[in-house]
Amino acid sequence: MTMNFRQIAIGCVAAMVLVAGAADAKPKKAPPPPPPPPPAPVYITVAWKPIPPEWASPNLNYPPLGPDGVRLSVNRGISPAQTLWNLRSAYNVAALNCRAAEHAEIVVNYRTFLKTHAKTLKATNAKVDAEFRAKHGAGYVKHREKFMTEVYNHFAIPPIMPAFCNAALAMSKDAKAVKSANLSAFATTALPSIEIVYDDFFKRYDQYRIDMAAWETKWGKDAVQGSKVLLSSIPINNGATTASAPSP
Repeated sequence: MTMNFRQIAIGCVAAMVLVAGAADAKPKKAPPPPPPPPPAPVYITVAWKPIPPEWASPNLNYPPLGPDGVRLSVNRGISPAQTLWNLRSAYNVAALNCRAAEHAEIVVNYRTFLKTHAKTLKATNAKVDAEFRAKHGAGYVKHREKFMTEVYNHFAIPPIMPAFCNAALAMSKDAKAVKSANLSAFATTALPSIEIVYDDFFKRYDQYRIDMAAWETKWGKDAVQGSKVLLSSIPINNGATTASAPSP
């Protein structure tokens, strides 16, 4: 059976419709999923600042370590006569300032000390005068007074006073058994036993400064301790920050 031109044309059109329909029936590619939401901001509490030992001033001035690693002090590198006189000065500061009940014995012992060793102390004072005169000439008095002011100020540093009073009390008890002939020798061991409380305090203050510098490096000098800040706002190594918005 033969097909005419009209039948052939209709067949071609039908075939084309079937092919097009088949193409339209193919599943379309799914759209990409939406991007994930940004991570929630992470807040962190600013650590509390380091505290100076004995609640001392955060800007305390005190002597540095010397080249030999030993703390510079008015009680080091001095003559035997000056050592005894500095011990007497420490005793005087303790008698005036250590007024707690547990330190009451200091005043009693100090009065006995002055009376028992009056001649030795007078001779020591004259020896110290002679040493300053030999070093500074006719104007030695102002140099000695300046030095002794430093000595008294050293012993009277407020945050160290409790430990100083304990050390002075122990020294005052030991001094009761000392003869005047042995007083200078006693001073060479007794003064360092008092000075050690200052060395200990200054060492702890050194550590406080190290800890405080580390705190400021991590949080920034203007951070408020106990507050919350964005984790990204913590200073990086060069002191800059990646953000600075605090939490509400």
